[in-house]
Amino acid sequence: MPEHTCTPAVVKKEKYESSLGGVNGEKTKWVRLVKITYKNQNGETATWEAAERTTRPEGVEIDGVAIIAVLDNGNEPEILLQKQFRPPVGRMCIEFPAGLIDAGETPEECALRELHEETGYIGEIVQTNNGSERSCVMFNDPGFCNTNLHYIHVKIDMNDQRNKNPVPKLEPHEIIECFTVPLKDLYVTCRDMEREGYAIDVNVGALAEGFEVARKWRFL
Repeated sequence: MPEHTCTPAVVKKEKYESSLGGVNGEKTKWVRLVKITYKNQNGETATWEAAERTTRPEGVEIDGVAIIAVLDNGNEPEILLQKQFRPPVGRMCIEFPAGLIDAGETPEECALRELHEETGYIGEIVQTNNGSERSCVMFNDPGFCNTNLHYIHVKIDMNDQRNKNPVPKLEPHEIIECFTVPLKDLYVTCRDMEREGYAIDVNVGALAEGFEVARKWRFL
């Protein structure tokens, strides 16, 4: 391995004017395109084009959360998933409940709020001694954008009467279908749904692949 003499760092970041022009002069609301000038490990200066969300609150390190919500019904644990049409890929996607964080909100508060709004369920944070109820900060596609999130682990108590007939509180034009899958069947379900034409969100797919790696190598 060659020795590198410099610590890589961003030198400056500029907004592309074209990303603000939109269609017929309309400004973009949710994303912007930026040009990043940076130095690599060899001390060389280079540039990179990237996308950013415009919605991250000031002083907050994440854009939002994805919710690993497990239904506790006293029997086999099931994970809560969603079907939602995503225009950028032109397909119905299989996703976790998720959403953007608001100013002054903790990731856990964001998760419980978004879970209730998108699914109608009342959840509770799965408290642990090692902080694993909240994942490390994870970047969705770091070669393309700076979008990031925490996974938040949530339990849905199906003995709670409020969870018997959940009613979502969706935004206008937001159409989300919720369904559940036994945790042990997540990997097979992702493969089956892909064959049916669904797009599998990377968060769901990564968790399913993790289950499959654990099964194959029996390290847990």
